[in-house]
Amino acid sequence: MELRHLRYVVAAAECGSFRRAAKALDIQESAISRRIRDLEDEVGAALFVRYHGGVRLTHAGERFLERARRALTQIGQAAIDAGSCGRGEAGIVRIGIFSSLASGFLADLLRNYVGESPGVRPDLIEGGPAGHIISVQRHHLDIAFLTGQPSAGGCDVAHLWNERVYVALPNDHALALRSEVSWADLADEHFIISETDPGPEIHDYLVKHLADLGRHPNVERHRVGRDNLMHLVAMGQGLTLTSEATTAACFPGVVYRPLSAEILPFCAIWSPQNDNPALRRLLSLARTMSQRSNSGLSQTSTATASASQLP
Repeated sequence: MELRHLRYVVAAAECGSFRRAAKALDIQESAISRRIRDLEDEVGAALFVRYHGGVRLTHAGERFLERARRALTQIGQAAIDAGSCGRGEAGIVRIGIFSSLASGFLADLLRNYVGESPGVRPDLIEGGPAGHIISVQRHHLDIAFLTGQPSAGGCDVAHLWNERVYVALPNDHALALRSEVSWADLADEHFIISETDPGPEIHDYLVKHLADLGRHPNVERHRVGRDNLMHLVAMGQGLTLTSEATTAACFPGVVYRPLSAEILPFCAIWSPQNDNPALRRLLSLARTMSQRSNSGLSQTSTATASASQLP
């Protein structure tokens, strides 16, 4: 039994004759008549009553027609769905994130991606760099957005955007009066971090930079998430570091001040063996937005430099 046989039955039933069905399908009438006869022999029942001038369905034919139409509809939908997935217009893309979605490049990227690919569902998974890299390598994640330039065997990495590093501090702290702060300003400060990500990375970041000043940072770990950590900052329990994107989230009693000359690079990491078309569409959009962003920054820098040379 072939799909065309089902189409012949549907066409004959709708047209009321083999001749009109053959004309609608642009084939020979004898082909329809012969194939339907073969089909009737195969199922062991007459599907049509032939009479002069046309055909009509038997009771068995009516039952067959109902399921044949359903089968053709399902197969047609399967072809549409497969085509949509193949073009990256439908499906799921699993995304590992290590950054806030409050604002910034990643928030804009996902917003634009969902707008351009409404049939694709982004599945967001929070986590640290080590876990995300392993998940990408094992194809448990399609892509992960991480800080720095991580090394991951068998994976591709692309730098996409940068964010400034900010200090979160109580609004009555002396440094809150500054427009920005330096590492020297932070040398004797008490810091608080989360035990979970990104706490460990912030700890290493503090150790690395304050060691250059000959200081060992005073860091206290807390078993809380980012939101409650900010409330502890507001209570005067210590300062913490955060990325530029997170500063869009406001917490009573907390202010953010940029850390002088500190830039945090962000990258995408994915497996080149991952054949998910939805991933390819996301990567393409990310690269396009990154190029536009970098182009805009270059134009701004050029304009600023030119203006500074004016008398």
